[in-house]
Order: sequence, then C-alpha cells, then structure tokens
Amino acid sequence: MDVRVDKWLWAARFFKTRSLAKQAVDAGHIRLDGKRVKPARTLAVDDCLLIQRGEQQWEVIVRELSQRRQAAPLAQQMYCETDASIARRDAQASERRLQRERPRRPDKKSRRTLTRLKRHE
Repeated sequence: MDVRVDKWLWAARFFKTRSLAKQAVDAGHIRLDGKRVKPARTLAVDDCLLIQRGEQQWEVIVRELSQRRQAAPLAQQMYCETDASIARRDAQASERRLQRERPRRPDKKSRRTLTRLKRHE
C-alpha cells in the first residue's frame, strides 16, 4: 500500500487538515530520515519522520500505513515516538510551565505588611 506523506500525517492526526500537512511538508517542517521531502513522497513502515509544528517537535517511527483518518487512540498506534523525542518534549513543556507561572496575589498578612511599609515611606 502506497501512502503519501501528507495523507499519513493527516491520518495520524498530526495536522487537522490535509492541506495543512501539505503546507508543512512544502515548508520543510517534515523530514524523512533527516532529508526534506515532497508531499507526494510515499512512506514505508519503519521510516523515521521528524515533525515540527510550531515549537513542538516529534521524532516518530512509522508503524502502520493508512490513508483514512481514524479515532485518536487508533491513530496513535500508527507511529511510535522515540524516547529522545519524548524526553525533549517533556523538558520543553516544563520550561513553558515555569515561564507561564505568575506571581500570586498577596495573602492577608502580606497585604497588611505592604500597607504598613507604604505608610512609613
């Protein structure tokens, strides 16, 4: 069975539409065994894809070929993500969480201390 790269990316649910998958391949955000590919390139089982979407990056090994979009749990069985890729994405997620943390509002005791300090200035 011959499956195009853009169709497989759409079927595996990396992209919402096939045209978005095609645009990503054309832009060079998809690499097959380290090389840029065209959208019509056929995939084979055990091919290694490097997928970059925004800040996220996946390194997956193709386990199953399908041209049909399936439910998410079934789509996840179509590929296997490498351990290095999982570790890298977890590290990036924790960095984003740390950057996103905002200082909390002061509690009652802290507010009183702040007002006392402001009065004495």
